[in-house]
Amino acid sequence: MNKISRRRFLSRSLAAASVAATAGYAAPHLALSQGSVSPNEQLGVVIVGAGGRGLGSHGNQWVNDKNTRILYFCEPDETVGNKACDAVAEKNGFRPKFVADMREAFDDKSLDVMSSATTNHWHALSGIWGMQAGLHCYIEKPICHNVHEGQALIAAAKKYNKCVQTGSQCRSTLANIEANKFIKEGGIGEVKFARGLCYKRRKSIGALGTFEPPKSVDYNLWSGPAPLVPVTRPNFHYDWHWQRLYGNGDLGNQGPHQTDIARWHLGIECFPNSVITYGGRLGYDIERNDPNYVDAGDTANTETTIFDYGDKCIVFEVRGLETPAYKGASIGVIVYGSEGYLVQIDYGRSVAYDNDDNVIKEFKGGGDTPHFDNFIAAVKANDPTMLHADARCGHLSAGMSHIGNISYYLGENNKVSIDETRKTLEGIKSLDDNGEALDRMVEHLTSDKNNKVDLKKTPISMGPLLKMDPEKEVFIDNAEANAMLTREYRDLFVVPTVDKV
Repeated sequence: MNKISRRRFLSRSLAAASVAATAGYAAPHLALSQGSVSPNEQLGVVIVGAGGRGLGSHGNQWVNDKNTRILYFCEPDETVGNKACDAVAEKNGFRPKFVADMREAFDDKSLDVMSSATTNHWHALSGIWGMQAGLHCYIEKPICHNVHEGQALIAAAKKYNKCVQTGSQCRSTLANIEANKFIKEGGIGEVKFARGLCYKRRKSIGALGTFEPPKSVDYNLWSGPAPLVPVTRPNFHYDWHWQRLYGNGDLGNQGPHQTDIARWHLGIECFPNSVITYGGRLGYDIERNDPNYVDAGDTANTETTIFDYGDKCIVFEVRGLETPAYKGASIGVIVYGSEGYLVQIDYGRSVAYDNDDNVIKEFKGGGDTPHFDNFIAAVKANDPTMLHADARCGHLSAGMSHIGNISYYLGENNKVSIDETRKTLEGIKSLDDNGEALDRMVEHLTSDKNNKVDLKKTPISMGPLLKMDPEKEVFIDNAEANAMLTREYRDLFVVPTVDKV
């Protein structure tokens, strides 16, 4: 196919767009870069989801990129959407058009790119609809809310020959690229095991109840592929992350960044042979000093997931209560080699050590911009093979969180003592020291200095060991688990099967 054509979109549907900002509104900071490109040489962008990530990250990238111009913000909250449009207008003199329903924007042939920063449960469908409308898509992680959706995205990208970049920006940062090269060249010897960390304090999202959505929100549209049910969390925006109908907990919120780096460094390009998760949503009764307190979240705030790949293994640890860093990292990855180990301390810094904990080499260089730049280069060349994190890459990393959560959800009511947990872990294949990992979890939960969770009164949950067919991406002889690889969709918001994208 030829490279994409340049469109003179200013003479089309947005020619009459107003250049105005709402009086008195303090726009989020959007710093414009110097220099510009004629509008008829720019790619038309629609941003779907105008909240913190949509405006603060995606908005900043596209408004500062000389190759792009934001033509639309799509957002079911009218107030949030219009504020995003105003913020862009204040900075570059051109106000994007606000629409609540993305399908209205997708009808505009002036668009080239869809940039999705929606709630997790909308990621896949926004991408599929975007590709069906002829758009290249940048989709935040997790690229999908369940395994079926990831498979559908891969199929759509292939069918429509579109660039689909997952928001796994670590794939494009200098620190991680050089660290990956170092590992592949044997810098820490043979590597078979990696540990991902999300040691991130998450306070209670409030008591479980029934609440009205904001009046500015089209709640039917916001719910989209998810069931239309009453709101049960006090804070409507953001806190959906911790409710499984919409989000995937920190295993699926933060996890896809770290599991992606772990897979990359270990050279893993498939689903695991098995997965098991143990943990719980614990400590908030103590935080609120109320033994009967029920938090509105229903995803785990403390959990350990073991992914077995045969000769390789990845473990991911979530710590939502106060906890110290581990080997210098709180949100990062530790890759263990025969001659040392490498710690991704943050998105823009990794350090390699020998087995005596002496620094071998340090890697620096981060930021979101290189990842967006890579996407735009691929779009302009109409070449998906140029992408650093395509749909399959995003699917494999997000899929780890989905199958890990499935094990947890299936075992949620299987409350076990620490001794019982230890006995179960003794029979689980892993390249980790499963007992030591459990001890650190217990310390995290029960430390007098930090959390003081009574594990006899509120024990952890032990999920089942789920065996998988890595190629077919299904569980073996477990219909209940396989049913959770997808979801029931509402009419008009169905994520299609692979053969119907």
